[in-house]
Amino acid sequence: MASAGSQGGPRQARALVLARRAKLWLVPSILCGLVAVVLSLLYMGGILNPTGHLHRLPIALVNEDQGPPPSGRSENLGTRLSREVVAQTPGGTVDWRQVGQTEAMDQVSSGKVYGALLIPPGFTADVAALTTGRATERPTLTVLTNPGLGSLGSSLASQITQSAAHQASLTIGKELTAATPPASRPGTGTGATATARLLLADPIAVTTRVGHPIGTHSGLGLSAFYYTLLAVLTGFVGGNIIHNGVDTALGYSDSEIGPWHTRRPTVPITRTQTLLLKMVMTAGIMLLTTTLVMICSVTVLGMDAPHQGLLWVFAYCASLAVGLGVQAINAALGGIGQLVSMFVFIALALPSSGATIPLQAVPGFYRFLGLFEPMRQLSDGIRAILFFDARADAGLARAWTMIAIAVVLALAFGFAMTRYYDRKGLHRWTPQPE
Repeated sequence: MASAGSQGGPRQARALVLARRAKLWLVPSILCGLVAVVLSLLYMGGILNPTGHLHRLPIALVNEDQGPPPSGRSENLGTRLSREVVAQTPGGTVDWRQVGQTEAMDQVSSGKVYGALLIPPGFTADVAALTTGRATERPTLTVLTNPGLGSLGSSLASQITQSAAHQASLTIGKELTAATPPASRPGTGTGATATARLLLADPIAVTTRVGHPIGTHSGLGLSAFYYTLLAVLTGFVGGNIIHNGVDTALGYSDSEIGPWHTRRPTVPITRTQTLLLKMVMTAGIMLLTTTLVMICSVTVLGMDAPHQGLLWVFAYCASLAVGLGVQAINAALGGIGQLVSMFVFIALALPSSGATIPLQAVPGFYRFLGLFEPMRQLSDGIRAILFFDARADAGLARAWTMIAIAVVLALAFGFAMTRYYDRKGLHRWTPQPE
């Protein structure tokens, strides 16, 4: 049988022969290497040392102790303990917000603080009772957690608060032991004096309870992050599918599925009209994807969602904003646009979202990204809807504002670039070969 070459057809290249060409390796190797380096630094750099990067983590500090100060002191022990808690915390790591109990509970319920430390009424009198030798238990401070802000952030705040309270207890215990009259100090070896010795050395107990409960089907506070991720991914992936599908349907790119290859006749259309078509389709298809995400998450899997109507509207607008951004970037940058939009909406957005690790526990670069990267804004909004009664001051108002800004920027940038290309005659018309 004659070979393809002898029949006049093109000679078929061999893979191993082509693989010896250095230029063939150059560009893919550089790009893949850069992506690997950037993604490694981005993702691992933000999670390895959250305690070492702590910067003003907000925690409420409530002093309800209104009792008179002990003899010879100018302030009561509640005030003294508050100062010790703040002093025991390394400078700049925690933003202790010294407020009343009502304000503290409001800040917990709106997601403004990751936890709270409550000093109870009568704290000074309860501690003073320890010096008499008649007390059998220690006064108790209460640490409130806020799981709606994520299990890691709430746990981190709880650990910081408990550690600061324990150190303050030891400091006050040394002073109490030194100031206790000899007659009331342990010396007889009886059970009462042994108990007094232990109580005076560490006079304060700490208990922990949930300050703002969330549902049992909320992923320990992570459902807001994953629902945000779904909204972003449906917008990002859906936008790229629409982009490629429209280009194929209009004859500007080939369709190849397995061994089957087709190319449709080219439809004469300007870049601006092509972008408009893609954006209209994005707005329509996001209605479907948002509905399906909610059905699967809430109806099928039973995710806790107290404001389902508002959640649907917000998730739709979030996906739409991302989808429009993808179309604008692709229209402006062409083939490399999909890689750029991946970095804008996924690679840079995930580590700066603050949804898994608080932004106060990541390096400053990520806190800077969190000012404008979409996932941080969207996760705050969805978290407010799911966990904080859809309060505007829980992050929902800012999220709506950022969505509106993102949509305006996507429309302005996309149509500005395509109109410029059209005016310059940089059309996409590629005639269908005979």
